[in-house]
Amino acid sequence: MAKILLKQVGPFVVLSIIAILALFTPLLPNFDEGKYNASDIAFILVATAFVFLMTPGLAFFYGGMVHRKNVISTMIKSVVAAGVISVLWVTVSFSLAFGESIHGLIGNPLTFLFFHGVNSGPAWSLAPTIPLTLFALFQLMFAIITPGLVVGAVAERIRFTSYILFIVLFALLVYSPLAHWTWHPEGILFKMGVLDFAGGTVVHISAGMAALAGALVLKRRRSHQDHQEIPPANIPYVLIGTGLLWFGWFGFNAGSALGANSLAVSAFATTNIAAGAAGLSWMFFDVARGKKPSVLGFCIGAVVGLVAITPGAGFVSIPSSIFIGAAAAVISNLAVVWKSKTSLDDTLDVFPCHGVGGIVGMLLTGVFATKTVNAAGVDGLFYGNPAFFFTQLKGVLIVVAFSFVVSFLIFKFINVIQPIRVTSEEEEEGLDASQHNEKYFQGTLIVAATGMEIEHEPTT
Repeated sequence: MAKILLKQVGPFVVLSIIAILALFTPLLPNFDEGKYNASDIAFILVATAFVFLMTPGLAFFYGGMVHRKNVISTMIKSVVAAGVISVLWVTVSFSLAFGESIHGLIGNPLTFLFFHGVNSGPAWSLAPTIPLTLFALFQLMFAIITPGLVVGAVAERIRFTSYILFIVLFALLVYSPLAHWTWHPEGILFKMGVLDFAGGTVVHISAGMAALAGALVLKRRRSHQDHQEIPPANIPYVLIGTGLLWFGWFGFNAGSALGANSLAVSAFATTNIAAGAAGLSWMFFDVARGKKPSVLGFCIGAVVGLVAITPGAGFVSIPSSIFIGAAAAVISNLAVVWKSKTSLDDTLDVFPCHGVGGIVGMLLTGVFATKTVNAAGVDGLFYGNPAFFFTQLKGVLIVVAFSFVVSFLIFKFINVIQPIRVTSEEEEEGLDASQHNEKYFQGTLIVAATGMEIEHEPTT
């Protein structure tokens, strides 16, 4: 009988302890003074579901671009975050992000420990027309997808158990503090005047810098060292993933208006226009450089546009979103070209697309934000207020430094506990088989070069 190691039973034991402790959380009646707006509740419920759909969308998007032997392992790393973060969010992360502020740096972990008082508490101050529980669930979906974005940078070589530990530490030490700084009224970035409508800093810059840190710590794949070109496993998967991400992003950005109002409509429009402009910009820029128009190019460009418009979706005008999407796509495209000339092995270009795209979006929000669109916002550089641009720049620099340093230390710490990277033999075999004992071709049909459909025998 195989010997069972502590590290094998540890995750189950921790989850079991959390589940038992949750039973002792006192129950309180729902808070309802008739102040909620039914339309706003319905809208944010739908938006919350939209944002959740982005996580399986991301799984398809990333899974379609890696080697065939790593499709399943890449996809599950995105989806498993839904489990890990959901439990962690209820337990303590929501408190860290939105609990009573401790000097503007972090929320008190006891404020909403195990969601205590969430159902019975008054509405969040910036979302007075919906229950606090709904606000917490909407924010949960943002917390779920953020560590999933990092997967693309460390794909094809990170150990699954190490990645699970990364999700936990990243959520506690990077995501929750940034959410508190940016979206809590007492947060240091909020009070500084930094504007981030839906997560340019909290989600995309944090994930992009963590991706850069992870790529540096895990070092290069063997295929990258040998300059092997790895064809995407399934481009239709990438198309499906792009569609789901684009669809879900409407909830991501429009839902951040936190009500069924005209601001949500404006954010919905800027989201769509920026994505379309960016997809075309990336594809046309490739053609101008002598390449053929590609499906991958349009899909990657569209996602970059969605990333770039996120911080300014509710602050910039619809026409401005065309420029933001087009400019971000060109800048990220050039960043990908630069990265390809270095030894940096960011498997799916997460840093050039999400990190750089998020930075560009935050800075262009500083340029094109206007109080005409959102009276609660600020006029940007384009409207005669250079001070706000420099406020955005300072916020970006703070988030970039914090996210990179802490994420780098997290990856290093994990590597001390256990090897963060699979062995060379496991990497050669593929992570689907070596980490999960599953294969992408199980139970499917393979089309041979002759055009004949051949039944593939499932692996036993």
